[in-house]
Amino acid sequence: MRLIGLDPGLRHTGWGVIEVLGTRLRFVACGTVDSDAGDALAVRLAALYDGLGEVFRVWLPAAAAVEETVVNRNPLSSLKLGHARGVVLLAAAHAGLPVTEYGAKRVKRSVTGTGAAQKDQVAAMVRVLLGQQVEAGPDATDALAVAICHAHHHGTAQRIGAALAAAP
Repeated sequence: MRLIGLDPGLRHTGWGVIEVLGTRLRFVACGTVDSDAGDALAVRLAALYDGLGEVFRVWLPAAAAVEETVVNRNPLSSLKLGHARGVVLLAAAHAGLPVTEYGAKRVKRSVTGTGAAQKDQVAAMVRVLLGQQVEAGPDATDALAVAICHAHHHGTAQRIGAALAAAP
């Protein structure tokens, strides 16, 4: 199954695609969809939407996982991030992808074993779990972590469902 993780941001929205092969994970691709800070908000949101649509068309994920936003001290920054997050959810839904959302602590715990992990710890574990040197910026690395989190939780849910279905 091919999964895409998404780390919403107005300036840089990270994306990371992995394949789940049984209990193994394989890196496919990652990057960012960027918007120009000098453009009007509507133009920036359209750039994110169009860019994500292209990512979905090229990499053909079967499902999407999105990191939930953390509220900032600055209300205007939180509002702008919320707009970007809404566009990310909308783009995935319009692409026909089932979307699951995960909080940052849950993502960190799934990847590193602790919800208090630092960014460099998460990045190191992403490289370990994907079995290679993944060259990615921080937004794309965060998106890969979201995809890994979803792979773990989705796989567990499937195994539990199969066990319950097989029980007498």
